Amino acid sequence: MSEVQAVAEECETVDVTIHDDGVVTVTLNRPDARNALNATLRAELKRVLGAIEESSAKVVVLTGANEAKAFVAGADVKELRERDMLEQREASKRPRVYECVDDLRQPVIARINGHALGGGCELIQACDVRIAHERAKIGQPEINLGIMPGGGGTQRLVRLVGEGHAMRLILSGELISAKEAARIGLVDEVYNGPEFDDRVYELAEMMATKSPVALEYAKKAIKAASRMDLEQGIEYEAELFAQLFATPDKNEGIDAFFEDRDPEWDER
Repeated sequence: MSEVQAVAEECETVDVTIHDDGVVTVTLNRPDARNALNATLRAELKRVLGAIEESSAKVVVLTGANEAKAFVAGADVKELRERDMLEQREASKRPRVYECVDDLRQPVIARINGHALGGGCELIQACDVRIAHERAKIGQPEINLGIMPGGGGTQRLVRLVGEGHAMRLILSGELISAKEAARIGLVDEVYNGPEFDDRVYELAEMMATKSPVALEYAKKAIKAASRMDLEQGIEYEAELFAQLFATPDKNEGIDAFFEDRDPEWDER
């Protein structure tokens, strides 16, 4: 994964740590701005994710620099103030960082080590699993600025927590605790102290032991559940399931099961 490291070394606001087990930690690092998503950070994150997509990485952990005391505190409000409608329309052209995270072939775990607000809340919604530190505050406060979520928050949030909770959070701008976010389904697990990182990397390492192609196809099938009707989703799942039978990992996994050994997956 030297190419991923090379891309990261050119970045000012994104750091990468490559672990021996195929897990890659991507850290957003604008501590003076509490990791607010400015144009530079967005562009650099997209470049890093693009390199990861083409690499042998198996699982991504996305987090904020601890020095920032936030996961992402939101968009860069100064940049928003300077844009007119046409400029914002240009800035909203896809794929944005949210789509890059959502569409990444590898599973993405959000390590929510602090506040995830506005664009930060939308970024965790684009991740596949969300694990929060107890100190985190989470919400969509854009309404307080006379605007609304524009990075997928009105769509992904509804699918995660239901229309009622989405209306409450978006229309009020209320910030909620990590425990409340877990109660309504916005985050999956909440921890404090060393248990937080223990759980994040335990889960990442568990995923990283699986077949890369099976992880990719399973992620696609699960994502389809909120984007297709039931009949279409079942057909899509069956097709992906059948396609896995053309991969060497299918036989390797079954043979390893019968032989009571660890499988040796085909590297992507």
